[in-house]
Amino acid sequence: MPRNLPGTRALRTFDAAARHLNFTRAAEEVGLTPAAVSYQIKEIEEQLGVTLFVRNSRSIQLTAAGAELHRAAVEALGTLQRALGRAQRMARGDGPLRLSLSARLASNWLLPRLPRFKAAHPDLALSFDVSDELRDFDADGIDLAIRFGAGGEAGLRSERLFAPTIVAVASPALLERAAPLRHPRDLLERGLCLSHVVWRSGDMSWPDWRQWLAAAGIDAAAFDAHACLGFADSAHVAQAALDGHAVGLVELELIDADLAHGRLLRLFDIAVPMPRGYAYRVVHPLAHDDDDERVATLRDWLLAEAAAAADSGR
Repeated sequence: MPRNLPGTRALRTFDAAARHLNFTRAAEEVGLTPAAVSYQIKEIEEQLGVTLFVRNSRSIQLTAAGAELHRAAVEALGTLQRALGRAQRMARGDGPLRLSLSARLASNWLLPRLPRFKAAHPDLALSFDVSDELRDFDADGIDLAIRFGAGGEAGLRSERLFAPTIVAVASPALLERAAPLRHPRDLLERGLCLSHVVWRSGDMSWPDWRQWLAAAGIDAAAFDAHACLGFADSAHVAQAALDGHAVGLVELELIDADLAHGRLLRLFDIAVPMPRGYAYRVVHPLAHDDDDERVATLRDWLLAEAAAAADSGR
């Protein structure tokens, strides 16, 4: 092994500097001062005998040699991170399975069902990575994930959990302030604030108010979607509705408790389905089936819970 290779800490600093092309922003990412980042880059250049950056008074740019080394550094760091994740999974042995899912899905769909899981599988321990970020199974040590999408990712087993149904809801407080809503068009005529998710993936877009109005048989040609309150996440739409600030389009399957306790009320018997193929899915690398039979146990339980909820209309 050549002795002049930089250590992983130095490579992370170099990677941050190469991506940001700014020592100050790189310093914020790696927890150093800009002067320390500059010094560390200089040390790497002297160690390797290669100039990595062209510096001037206002900016820095990668040299051709720096760009080549950066590509290799990204690959090497990624390989190490994934290997570390696999090693941590091996070290856990019979320890808790790690399930990754969004905060809203965790609190509104999974947690109410966990007592049934513990009753059925008392010896199978779980831990949760609750995040809206897309995780790397190996790098982040994840055994199983629930993700929204169309599936089909290479190397992954992806099975449909449920496709959310989008419905209109409002808080009792908002409805008390507004004139009675007797017809879907009243939502427009009363001048109520309408909120929905703004999200697109390729040709697919999350159902919005224009689609809901069309499902209600209302000509939405003159409807101004820009007047709506748009959020990138359905949790914010639901919160705006709960706070009484807006009528929201939310996922019916994730508001069971809010409906049951009267915190939200569904408006009209109108629903908009997801585009074909898009759904919440249980996802894991194909190799995890062979690594740990508990992954299959958890996956099958999640799928059975979703099927039971669909059969009961919940």
